[in-house]
Amino acid sequence: MTAAPLIVLVGPMGVGKSTVGRLLAERLGVGYRDTDEDIVTGQGRTIADIFVDEGEAAFRALEKQTVHRALAEHDGVLALGGGAILDADTRALLAGRRVVYLSMDVEEAVKRTGLNAARPLLAVNPRRQWRELMEARRHLYEQVATAVVATDGRTPEEVTQAALDALELKEV
Repeated sequence: MTAAPLIVLVGPMGVGKSTVGRLLAERLGVGYRDTDEDIVTGQGRTIADIFVDEGEAAFRALEKQTVHRALAEHDGVLALGGGAILDADTRALLAGRRVVYLSMDVEEAVKRTGLNAARPLLAVNPRRQWRELMEARRHLYEQVATAVVATDGRTPEEVTQAALDALELKEV
């Protein structure tokens, strides 16, 4: 392994991983990378399109490959897609790393995501589906996390500071 991310962010869609990740990178003086953005750039299409055209299994295989490459290459702040932790090999690779689980409750998720059609896993009855996704994933997020930071009712700057405090990291 040539590099290792300084911080890996995990959590559900819409929790603010991209926003907080960029703020953390800026405050720590390191680069920022988002595996969902890597997939979109590499495939030349949206994640929703990949889901529709090829199905979730094909997307998850692509996601696993992308996440493993990013974990090996990137030395700054890395944000993973909401479902990346479903893969056991990915969870194993996260062991021993600084992983921050950004959490939020369902009402906050409704406000933030707008629970729109661009979120392929939330297309029908979004509120119930989000709850079910979180019931299936919460323990996995907690399993890989070094720190858990609640985002409810906090600004991105407050979440960023809470993550730095939880990891006992000093900004540049």
